[in-house]
Amino acid sequence: QVQLVESGGGLVQPGGSLRLSCAASGSIFSVNAMGWYRQAPGKQRELVATMANGGNTNYADSVKGRFTIARDNAKNTVYLHMNSLEPEDTAVYYCNANIRRTAYTSYNNYWGQGTQVTVSS
Repeated sequence: QVQLVESGGGLVQPGGSLRLSCAASGSIFSVNAMGWYRQAPGKQRELVATMANGGNTNYADSVKGRFTIARDNAKNTVYLHMNSLEPEDTAVYYCNANIRRTAYTSYNNYWGQGTQVTVSS
């Protein structure tokens, strides 16, 4: 079994910063891409940022220059540093990881339970 546990969400004022963390644990052979998605009320889940195992990154246009994704491969952990937060960033943020559980299985996508980020004065 694989678990993704997120932390670091909360309430922050516009212009503020937050750091989200997500640690993958359980039966893990290898981890490919890890990333963050978000879902605002009444909207579809959207990509925020992803990072491949080799370090290549991909960001949504709306967060470029403000958010930075990082990962610690030794700890199977991915981070999202969020600066200059705007009310439009308010959403539930979900961690995602592409994980292979054994040498004989394929990669599958796993999701965290989500953490709320609210940007409001």
